[in-house]
Amino acid sequence: MTDQNLKLNESQEPVIDIISEEEAEKVLEKADAESRFRKYTGKWATAITVIAVAMSLFHLYTSGFGTLMAMKQRSVHLAFLVLLTFLLYPGSKRAPRERPSVVDYAWLALSLSSSLYILFAFDAFSIRGTAVMSDYVMGTILTVCILEATRRTVGKELMILSIIFLAYGYWGEYIPGVLGHTGFTFRRIVYQLFLSSEGIFGISLGVSSTYIFLFILFGAFLTETGMGRFIKDLAMSLAGRTIGGEAKVSIVASGLMGMINGSAVGNVAATGTFTIPLMTGAGFKPVFSAAVVAVAGTGGMIMPPVMGAASFIMAEFLGVHYAKIMLAAAIPAVLYYLAEYAVIHIEAVKLGMKPIPREEIIPITKVMRERGHLLVPIIVIVYLLLIGRTPLYAAFYGIIASVAVSFITKETRLTWKTFLKAMESGARQSVGVGIACAVVGNIIGITNLTGLGLVLGDNIVSLAGGSILITTFLTMIVCVILGMGLPTTACYIVTATIAAPALVKLGVNPLAAHMFAYYFACLSNLTPPVAIASYGAAGLSGQSPSAVGWTGFRISLAGFLIPFTFIYNPDLLLVGGNYFSIALSTVTSLVGVVALAASLQNYLYVPMNILQRLGMFIGSILLIFPGMATDAAGIALVAGVFFWQRMQARSSALR
Repeated sequence: MTDQNLKLNESQEPVIDIISEEEAEKVLEKADAESRFRKYTGKWATAITVIAVAMSLFHLYTSGFGTLMAMKQRSVHLAFLVLLTFLLYPGSKRAPRERPSVVDYAWLALSLSSSLYILFAFDAFSIRGTAVMSDYVMGTILTVCILEATRRTVGKELMILSIIFLAYGYWGEYIPGVLGHTGFTFRRIVYQLFLSSEGIFGISLGVSSTYIFLFILFGAFLTETGMGRFIKDLAMSLAGRTIGGEAKVSIVASGLMGMINGSAVGNVAATGTFTIPLMTGAGFKPVFSAAVVAVAGTGGMIMPPVMGAASFIMAEFLGVHYAKIMLAAAIPAVLYYLAEYAVIHIEAVKLGMKPIPREEIIPITKVMRERGHLLVPIIVIVYLLLIGRTPLYAAFYGIIASVAVSFITKETRLTWKTFLKAMESGARQSVGVGIACAVVGNIIGITNLTGLGLVLGDNIVSLAGGSILITTFLTMIVCVILGMGLPTTACYIVTATIAAPALVKLGVNPLAAHMFAYYFACLSNLTPPVAIASYGAAGLSGQSPSAVGWTGFRISLAGFLIPFTFIYNPDLLLVGGNYFSIALSTVTSLVGVVALAASLQNYLYVPMNILQRLGMFIGSILLIFPGMATDAAGIALVAGVFFWQRMQARSSALR
């Protein structure tokens, strides 16, 4: 490790030259449309703060003292979302950056009036039971406004996909074959999207208006108390003393950061500024360093207790408590990170690296003494979820706990300024996810109206010839393709609506089917040619996005096999089974992912020959997939290669 990357200051604490916050912000804006805010100053900055804080106060109040009726809660939530969208996100590159344009004011007027219309008119509609002309007019206006808000915050790809679904609902009678339908009138479509709970104001926006917003706000409060620094110091203390510790720090940091950051790109930006210079300074290639950060950052979305936003929507789709999702994700998340850990360790051994010197690492006792209390809010949330409290209840008291424990030390204490900053930051961060949840309501609404989900599910099963393996492979392809243009939340919702029913129809456990869709929605951040997490890491490292993307794909290859494993073996999701079968499945899968990492790196103790590499690869696949016969054969192959490598290493040492 070079002195310019890691050195000690006068207090004997490690100081690492990191990528500047400004550079990280530029990279984040380039890779992630949701981060392209206007930079206001003066009265406009104050106005944004007031609006954002008001939004956070509304959600805090309703989470603590009772939400409004579902449609009204979602109406107010959406009103705040569109208000912040058209104030913060410019409509084009030529639009003014220091103030809203006249066009923005027009969009604001239309979107606010149509989103709040439900708040004031829904009671009358419920009494009437039928829609009137004003309902159709406002519904049409809101649908158009949501499409424009999507273009600004998320990107044009999701907007175009939504338009395609709307067109399909209207002109379906002209589509030949099994996808055709009788077609629906303009009024029927507007009714479905605007006045029912299966459209814009459906489940996805409902989850955004409750669980998702509160957990984003929780993460914002943890960030302001200094959780980011605590995570980095803790990661250094835990992983720094191992071989290749500079890269393993990224795994630990990203896994922990995922608890407060539900975005793969955001996770990359938060940890990569610190870990990429650390890795390159130690001797890892810049492309490899960036790829490690991209893979680790993506893993943060599948790491409990607080996963990506789509995990809360999954719980609603399945009608189960979020704690079940959280527990189900635990073993696959460990397997994912262990696979990356093994790749890093083998790479470090190949390069002859040493652990970070002890004197350059802050002792873990000091880290925990100074900031360990910041873990209390997370413990509170996990405890409340495990005893059956709702995610909304858990997040509310998690926020209260984060404020309370911040006063334990001066360094973590929240001031009025940082308190308001957390409130504003939480609201800002919720905009992109919230708008995505609103616009996918169009897709869900049309899918339910036309029966498209059932039709596609039947045809996927037919195309696959009833094979679970082929059906899962087709589902993976759908996820990867959708992930090229859609955020993770939207990618999961579309896939879960269309493909997950096909898996369930073939007898796959519903939780496994939805977890499969969610897993690949997350991993689409790593799949070239459009690998958003890799693009973010490439920007931080100054390397080619394509090179980082393909390297990241290679590092995470074992992670791509894990979802297939729990499709065939739900024990890994803690679904059914006994303790012995769960333990056996976990151990064999652990050995399998490590063996796969060795075969991918072509190294264990010494470089592998072709027979060793092939044997290790086949053995790893046999171990990852369940069955006593496959496990026995896999163990035999992996053990054989292991001892062969040991003998070669000893003979090389004797020479």
